[in-house]
Amino acid sequence: MKKDMDAISNFISELKKQKNTPTVSNPYLVAGVAENLEAYLDSMLSIDGKRVILVGEAPGYKGCKITGIPFTSGKVFEKVKHPLLLKIKEKLVLTEIEAENTATIVWNYLSTKTTTPLFWNSFPFHPHPEGNENKNRAPTDDEIEYGVMFLRTLYEIFKPELVAGIGNSGLNCAKRAFPGVSVKYIRHPSFGGKSEFIEGMNEII
Repeated sequence: MKKDMDAISNFISELKKQKNTPTVSNPYLVAGVAENLEAYLDSMLSIDGKRVILVGEAPGYKGCKITGIPFTSGKVFEKVKHPLLLKIKEKLVLTEIEAENTATIVWNYLSTKTTTPLFWNSFPFHPHPEGNENKNRAPTDDEIEYGVMFLRTLYEIFKPELVAGIGNSGLNCAKRAFPGVSVKYIRHPSFGGKSEFIEGMNEII
């Protein structure tokens, strides 16, 4: 466990090396946000049951960019009574409390299940249109390729039984990272994909 926690600390140190650019914001340059991610990853080390990594697209400006934790928002920590969220809630630094539809769908679903997957993103930083951090854009092909090394590091730390991509970017990154692994595809819950997302999750959890 100590070795894995040290590996997580090193992982976050690597994330902090990414500088902000006109089209990319690195939330982990904010100390509290980086600490939130560390609390989440450390807690995930002790999760019982099936180990699954779910790879999404990128941090959204109302969700992971603020919390540091993929597929979460401040409102999720306020409203959803999932054991993991309750466990780390008191450790978190949240400067804003926003609602994000995807995060709400995901954690409302998980609150009825016994398996808690590890969430990550194909590109771990917030991609946005130039000069507008309060908007999201899809990561580019090069950004997804850059994200591969971070995903491989998490795989080595958590040693999951199954890897799945949520949406095309997540699937693309996971397939590049693990060409010899069968990567499952799950429909992203946004833009009318909620029912297909639930169907896909039910197949793997």
